[in-house]
Amino acid sequence: MSPTLSEESLEPGISLQNTKRASCTTVLTLAYQSLGVVYGDLSTSPLYVYKTTFSGKLSLHENDEEIYGVLSFIFWTFTLIALFKYVFIVMSANDNGEGGTFALYSLLCRHARLSILPNQQAIDENLSAYETEKSADTWQSSTMKSVFEKHPKFRQGLLIFVLLGTCMAIGDGILTPAISSGILASKPIYFLRRSSTFFVRVHEYSKEVCIIFFAVLSAVSGVKLKITELHENYVVLISCVILVVLFSLQHHGTHRVAFMFAPIVTAWLLCISGIGVYNILRWNPLIFHALSPVYMLKFLKSTGTEGWVSLGGVVLSITGAEMMFADLGHFSALSIKIAFTVLVYPSLILAYMGEAAYLSRHHEDVQRSFYKAIPEAVFWPVFIVATFAAVVGSQAAISATFSIISQCGALNCFPRVKIVHTSRKISGQIYIAEVNWMLMCLCLAVTVGLRDTNMIGHAYGLAVSTVMLVTTCLMALVMIIVWKLQIVTTVAFLVFFGSIELLYISASFCKVPEGGWIPLSLSLIFLTVMFVWNYGTLKKHQFDAENKVSMKRILRLGPSLGMVRVPGIGLIYTNLVTGVPAVFGHFVTNLPAFHQVLVFVCVKSVQVPYVSEKERFLISRVGKKEHSMFRCIVRYGYKNLQQENYDFENTLVSELVLFVEKERENCLEPMIEESTREFGSPDIEDIDAPEQTLTFTNHRHQENTVQSSHGIIQVMKSSNDHLENSENSRPKEESLLILKAKESGVAYILGHSNAKAKKSSSIVKKVAIDFVYAFLSRNCRGPDVVLNVPHTSLLEVGMIYYV
Repeated sequence: MSPTLSEESLEPGISLQNTKRASCTTVLTLAYQSLGVVYGDLSTSPLYVYKTTFSGKLSLHENDEEIYGVLSFIFWTFTLIALFKYVFIVMSANDNGEGGTFALYSLLCRHARLSILPNQQAIDENLSAYETEKSADTWQSSTMKSVFEKHPKFRQGLLIFVLLGTCMAIGDGILTPAISSGILASKPIYFLRRSSTFFVRVHEYSKEVCIIFFAVLSAVSGVKLKITELHENYVVLISCVILVVLFSLQHHGTHRVAFMFAPIVTAWLLCISGIGVYNILRWNPLIFHALSPVYMLKFLKSTGTEGWVSLGGVVLSITGAEMMFADLGHFSALSIKIAFTVLVYPSLILAYMGEAAYLSRHHEDVQRSFYKAIPEAVFWPVFIVATFAAVVGSQAAISATFSIISQCGALNCFPRVKIVHTSRKISGQIYIAEVNWMLMCLCLAVTVGLRDTNMIGHAYGLAVSTVMLVTTCLMALVMIIVWKLQIVTTVAFLVFFGSIELLYISASFCKVPEGGWIPLSLSLIFLTVMFVWNYGTLKKHQFDAENKVSMKRILRLGPSLGMVRVPGIGLIYTNLVTGVPAVFGHFVTNLPAFHQVLVFVCVKSVQVPYVSEKERFLISRVGKKEHSMFRCIVRYGYKNLQQENYDFENTLVSELVLFVEKERENCLEPMIEESTREFGSPDIEDIDAPEQTLTFTNHRHQENTVQSSHGIIQVMKSSNDHLENSENSRPKEESLLILKAKESGVAYILGHSNAKAKKSSSIVKKVAIDFVYAFLSRNCRGPDVVLNVPHTSLLEVGMIYYV
């Protein structure tokens, strides 16, 4: 069960506007916490970058051009991609404090009307979080918008492109723990030989016990070496145990995990930066010459194809850069930028330079250069810190995966899952049990199946570089459509960063037979699941819209609607924002009785990360007053949690009463009668009656807005005055009717629908709907769980949708 949190107790990820109000202490605290969650993966890259880069046929020569060239590539890649692209540019495109691929897509949807959500309304644009640029469109932005508006296939293609990046990011979340679960299981053999003659002389069995002990201490690091001294089954077993422990910690939440992991990452960064300075001064003080980009050209010229292929290892230096953006909702842009520029960036640059300085004098240690470069006096303390830091390396990808799945689910691109808040202050910190255990099983499968760290590294590099390319392309669209920059600036950004990422993707694609097929296969599976779920959900909504019950026919039945009206309130859940859903007609056809007060409830997501509680409800009347029918649209952002309405019944009833009173005070009744008479004219067949909508700013706030088809009336009235007037005046009949109906009980009516493809559908569509979508629907959370409907009051109406 998710904790019962009020909306006011949660801050939306401490977004950009909230950061302005946050104290300096809060920002620094978040910066410190981000080290344990965001930068665990990025900070442990030095463990395996040089090893993976030189794992192929690339050989070292006496002039050290290969080492200087690789260091130059690492420095400029890390500086240009991680620092300039993500920290200085991409984080500025956050969506009200939220980051990630879907955050960029949400920005584009709001500004260019690319929404994949079918039940959007013009009134949604009045939300405070629905911020769009008020400046006039440039010819570039208007042209781009018109292209997407006129060509639905382009919108669908963009969605698939976004889903591809999302699936690659999920694949990153699978490969990161896998690549972090084996290397230290194999390192202790080497460590034992180096540091203590006692361990060399012990019995073989005792040696394996000691190895397992130190491997468990190391609890995940980057890559698993093939060794002959330790049986491979022990290495795999240790890695699997470490993975199970890591995923078992996730339910404690990002907040607690961050405070456990942040000291480890901080100590790790200080250690590797200090060791880097030591190695530079001792082995090669002139290593800084390698920072010149000239050495990159020399490297490619002298090594040729082998040098180009080896760049698939260099890209591992920026693994975790995308997580800085994806994990933005867990912290804030300012705190993540401070942590990166002050500590992470200089520490990692010094570490890479120090390791290169050591390698320039010890070519033979290229496959274990990192630990060979550690001074003997501090070897064991650094080893212990390194082993724990390796565990943390998986946390960024796991947290980002939770955020991504949450966004996908809200935008109808992932099957329903239960999302649990783990923090009372930061609403972006969440836990998804199904996703957590699914990731764990996939990580175990990759670890057990591959048993080769180089193969995992090759797969890892392809996933990382693909996600970065997707982000670059989406950022180019944001620059044109949202920021309205000149085409020259946008093209320069796209060409510059896109060419770098394409270079690394091309190098990683050469490793597809050696492990690169893993992220491609995983992404294809997740892409199929997401696209089929989105397609099936849209088809069901289309069926609902096409099979709405005629309002004209219902209104002609009279005040009782041709049914026996029993005491109580009936809440009919529907995906429609207008009209009467087919599930209602199906219900009354088989059981011609219904509650005294009918409320059609539509719970929908809008293209903003958060909708405040004061803007959540839209109440309108359906038909005439004597019908006692209302519509309640409950709006959520894609980062809101729908389980948080723990007192939904009382909130809804109070909003209905307030709507009725405001309707009377603002003389909306004549408008309703006029609209109804117009609807009842004989030449109108299946058009819904106009509905008067009240947008609440809640009882605690000063301003209430009544919106009707005739305009918007601002009512400036304090809540105290309103209560006083209500107490002095006699409660109106309709308000009493609603309150009495509430006392009689509230029933929740949900459609339990099964989608089936029409007989005339193609084979592909039949497979997608009848098998894939049906399987996903049967094995995901039901709508009653997601909507937090009490089971004692639940009534499900079975229907078959032929789509």
